Amino acid sequence: MGSFLLGMLVVIVMLAVIWLAYVILRWRFGRRFREWQTQERQLLESERENIRKSAINQSRSVLGGKFTEQIAPFLPDFKYDPTEARFIGTPFDLIVFPGLATGNPQEIVIMEIKTRHSTLSPVERKIRQLIEDGMVRYELLYPKVNDAYSDKPTEDL
Repeated sequence: MGSFLLGMLVVIVMLAVIWLAYVILRWRFGRRFREWQTQERQLLESERENIRKSAINQSRSVLGGKFTEQIAPFLPDFKYDPTEARFIGTPFDLIVFPGLATGNPQEIVIMEIKTRHSTLSPVERKIRQLIEDGMVRYELLYPKVNDAYSDKPTEDL
């Protein structure tokens, strides 16, 4: 019976040691996990602030560029008569008709306005290439529409 009690005591002591090791490890890893969580939250908050600032700066830059596109014909370095420029917006900014103000247009200039270090987008580059390759034409369209002020119906479209 003495060896049975001794065996039971050894098992109980081993279980107690295992349980104590579990509690200590859980406490240590829990503390490390909470420290890691705190660091990650601080990093996330810092990155959120950086992303927010970056988005605001980028938005300002885009708005500044759009504003510049609109007022470019009135800036001192614009070499054409502002009344001869027509704002398009996309995929390019302006079409200028030098000589239009005098009733004698000489050429057509398709213009892209860029600010700071911005570059042409792939679509803008493609349009520039098409223009340089002479892939431009003029078309005249007479659309068939119903005249709202006419009593006579037009033929079917």
